[in-house]
Amino acid sequence: MQRKLSFEHTPSLSIPLRFFLTAPVFAMLAGLLLVWYGPQALSVRWSPITLALTHLLTLGFLTMSMTGALIQLLQVVVGIVVPHVRLTAAIVHGALLLATCALTCAFLFFSTPLFVLALGFLSIAFLGLLGACLIGMWRMKADNATFAAMRLALVALCITVGLGAVTTNALIGVVALPIVQMTNLHAAWGLVGWVGLLVIGVAYQVVPMFMVTHMYPGRVSRFLAVTLFALLIFWTASHGLPAVKSRSILSVLVVAVLGLFAVITIGLLWKRKRRVPDTTILFWYVSAGSLLACCGLWLVGIMRPELAETPSFALLLGVLFIVGFGYSVINGMLYKIVPFLIWYHLQTRLADIGMKAPNIRKIIPEQAAGKQFYAHGLVLLSMVLAAIFPEQLARLAGVLFIASSLWLWINLLLAGLFYRAALIK
Repeated sequence: MQRKLSFEHTPSLSIPLRFFLTAPVFAMLAGLLLVWYGPQALSVRWSPITLALTHLLTLGFLTMSMTGALIQLLQVVVGIVVPHVRLTAAIVHGALLLATCALTCAFLFFSTPLFVLALGFLSIAFLGLLGACLIGMWRMKADNATFAAMRLALVALCITVGLGAVTTNALIGVVALPIVQMTNLHAAWGLVGWVGLLVIGVAYQVVPMFMVTHMYPGRVSRFLAVTLFALLIFWTASHGLPAVKSRSILSVLVVAVLGLFAVITIGLLWKRKRRVPDTTILFWYVSAGSLLACCGLWLVGIMRPELAETPSFALLLGVLFIVGFGYSVINGMLYKIVPFLIWYHLQTRLADIGMKAPNIRKIIPEQAAGKQFYAHGLVLLSMVLAAIFPEQLARLAGVLFIASSLWLWINLLLAGLFYRAALIK
């Protein structure tokens, strides 16, 4: 069941929009990094350049976009009023922006002071927001699947940040811990936990609402997020055990849960009620298909450990999950969320003077979104191939990444200018 939306709690348009307009800039910087360093950026998973590129995408694009959406959804979908939302959003946005820049430079120049600075800004960005949100969410009854999944996603984010801080301290020599193992745990909680759980939770609400599909099956939506979170807990605990077999079994179960979500989502989209062209649906197909491909590759790595040890394997997994799954779904949903928010705020403002808001399809025309979708498709294809053939294709993938992200940014910026122009008329 979808939760009734509480539009009276809708924050100012500038609050989520600042996050959404910042995110593509970091994606462009990731593309620029790929062009500048070329194959060095996709040589091995542990390269400082690769780590900088990864965090530009995961912190700069994914988390920046998801934080803006979360502030909006918590108030409208869940009904939680974020205290001093304007000030909170400004602090979180500024701190996250500075943390991403500092962390990227810290990896590129391996600077201990920059690592410390990045951790400080990340603490400012997340502690206040997470504290306010988790306390409010924990006091409320988890009466729907979206709420439960979002709550678990926030807990996963807490664990991700904690593991990242510990791993950073190990990297700069403050504590003696197995860096490879800590990095794997940090990546799993950040990607599968934070990104995966939040996308799953948001999908329960937005796929039926925006894509006009049937609801996700009740049994699946009630237990999918909880099961995934529990499996991550058990998988993490298994790293303290000598037996590797149990870890492999848990990995297969995690893959099964993610694969089930992808299959159900594709099925709902295929059988949707309104069969009209929609670019966001294409982005969802690419996202779910990339997640399935990532799950398949993950299984191959479990069955063929020698293949999983090759440099391109981990890079290919990362491309499929971060660019294919995470980036695609956020890119697509921005074409629904931003026009809807602008239309809603225009409707509210113009009603006071007896005017109607323009048609929502005029805010970001379908043709503009559609062209950028094909550009993103070329980015994903080039990134997949570049993970396998970095010498030949890394720089081309970077150029395409810059072009597609710039196109997305321009579309969002024009939507914001549309809002201002509509108010002036």
